[in-house]
Amino acid sequence: MRIFFRLTALVKPYFWWMALAALIGFATTGSGIGLLMTSAYIIAKAAFQPPMAALQLGILGVRVFGLARGVLRYAERLISHNITFKILTKLRLWFYDAIEPLAPARLMHFKSGDLLQRIVDDIQSLENIYTRVLAPPLTALLVTALMWMLLGVYSMQAALLILLFHLLAGIGVPLFSTQLSRGIQVGIMKHKTVQQVLALDLFQGIGELQVYGKLPEHLEHMRSAEKSKLELQRRNAIIEGMHDSLTGLLMNAAVISILWALIPTVSTGGVNGISLAVITLAVIASFEPFLPLPATIKHLEADKHAGERLFEILDAKPETVAPATPLPFPSNHDIRVEKLSFTYPDSLSKTLETISYSIPAGQHIAIVGPSGAGKSTLTALFMRFWNCSEGQITIGGHNINLFDPEELRRNISLVSQRTYLFAETIRENLILAKPDASDDELKKALSAAGLAHFTSKLDEWTGQHGMKLSGGERQRIAIARILLQNAPIIILDEATANLDGLTEKEVTETLKAITAGKTLITITHRLKAMEEYDNILVLDKGAITEAGLHHELMEKDGLYKRMWSLQHEMAATLM
Repeated sequence: MRIFFRLTALVKPYFWWMALAALIGFATTGSGIGLLMTSAYIIAKAAFQPPMAALQLGILGVRVFGLARGVLRYAERLISHNITFKILTKLRLWFYDAIEPLAPARLMHFKSGDLLQRIVDDIQSLENIYTRVLAPPLTALLVTALMWMLLGVYSMQAALLILLFHLLAGIGVPLFSTQLSRGIQVGIMKHKTVQQVLALDLFQGIGELQVYGKLPEHLEHMRSAEKSKLELQRRNAIIEGMHDSLTGLLMNAAVISILWALIPTVSTGGVNGISLAVITLAVIASFEPFLPLPATIKHLEADKHAGERLFEILDAKPETVAPATPLPFPSNHDIRVEKLSFTYPDSLSKTLETISYSIPAGQHIAIVGPSGAGKSTLTALFMRFWNCSEGQITIGGHNINLFDPEELRRNISLVSQRTYLFAETIRENLILAKPDASDDELKKALSAAGLAHFTSKLDEWTGQHGMKLSGGERQRIAIARILLQNAPIIILDEATANLDGLTEKEVTETLKAITAGKTLITITHRLKAMEEYDNILVLDKGAITEAGLHHELMEKDGLYKRMWSLQHEMAATLM
C-alpha cells in the first residue's frame, strides 16, 4: 500500500474539494432514495383514495427530490471532473519536472515506447484515483449509515439485515471479484506497453524490417500482443458483468429478507403496508452506490501498477544536479581536463582513463580516434550529461560541477552526429537556441548557415524527426542554432560523419567561418583538414596516445599516421 499512499499524497491539496464532491455524491444518492420512497408513498397512499391534501407532502417530496437529484448529480460531476483534470495536470507537471533532470543518463536503459507508455497511459490511468478509487467507497459508507438509521426506526432486525447485505455488496463482492480478476488489469497494461514499443519500432524501423525480411515476423508479434490483450479484456468484461449480477442478487435477497423480518410486525402495528412499500424501494435504491465498488479494487490494482512504473523512474537519483550556490559562468574560457576517468554504470572497464590536456580560449583542437575510443563520452562529460568518475574538467579554473548544468549548456554549443529536429516548423526548431529571437535574426542565421532559401519557409513543417529535410539541411539547421545561441565554446561531435563529400565540404567551410575567435572542439574519426587545427589529440581505448600538430603526428609512426594513410589511400582508390 506504500505506492497507494504516495499517490494519494499527491492529491492531498485537493482534499476539501474531494470531500465536497463525495458529500454531494452522497446527497445525490440520498435524493434518489428519497425520490423512490416518496413515489412509493404516493402510490401506496393513493390506493386508499385519501383526500388530495393527504398526498401533498409526498407530492412535494417527489418534486424536491427529483429536482435535487438532477442538480446535485450535475454539481457532483462538475466538481469531480474538475478535480480529476486538476489532478492530471498536477501529475503531468510533477512527472515532467521530475524526469527532466534524469535525462539522458538515467533514461538510457528504457525503451522510448515504454517511456511514452508511462508518460501518457500510466499517468492517464491515475485519473481514476479519485473518481473510481477514493470517492465510491466513501459514498457507499455514508449510504449504509443513512439506511441503518432509516430502517432502525422501524426494526433493529431490518437495520442489521441491511447492514449485512451492504457489507456483502461492499466488501464480499469486490474481494471475490478481485480473486477472479487478479493480474488482469496489470496484464492489460503490460500488453499495451508491448504494443506501444512494437508500434514505435514499426514506424521508425519499417525500412530495415522490409530490407531484412523481418516485417511479417514483427507484424505477427503485434498480432500476438493484440490477441493476448483482447483475451484479457474479454475475461475482464465477463467478470464485470458478474459484478452487476451479484450486486443485483444481493439487492433482491436484501429486499426479501427485510420484508420477511417486517411483515410479521404488520399485525402488531409495528409497520404498515405503506411503509413496507416505501422501505422496499428504499432498499433497492440503496444498492446503487455499491455497483462501482468491484471496479474500485480493479482500478486500485491498475493505479498501483502505474504508480510503481512511474516511481521506478522518479526514485532514481539524477546523475547531475545543480549546486546549492552555483558559480556564474566565467569570462575566461580556458579549458583543462585533469586526470579524467569515467566508467559507465554496470560496466567492468573504464571508457576513459587518466586523460589530461588543456585548451586555451579561442583555440581549435581536434580529438580523433577510431570508433569506440571514448570520443562521444568526452562530449557527454563536457555537457554534464554524466559526472566524471575521477578527475575533473575546469573552465576558467573552476570545476564544471560548480556551475548550474543549464547555465553550462547555454555556454556550450553542441552539434552532434545526429541532429534531432522536432515535428514542428523550422521556426520552432530554431528558437530552441534563442526563444526570443526575431524573424530577422532567424533569417540571418539561416542565411549564414547556407540555408538562405529557407528564410521564406520559417513556418513550414519539417516532418517527423525533420525527415522532410535532407541530412545536410538538418545539419545546417544545427549550425543556425549555433549562430543563434552564440556560445563561446563549440563542440562538433562527428557533425559531418553522415554527409556526402560535397555537402561535408560546404558544411565544414560554414563551420570554419562561424567558429572564428571561439573555442572549438572537433570530435571525429575522419581525418580531413587536420592541418588547420591548433592541436590534435589522438584517443585510443580511452587514453590519449598522441598529441601535437598534424605535421608532428605525421612524423611519428603512430595511430594517427596509420589512420590518415588508410583513409586517404581509400579515398584515392575510390577516385
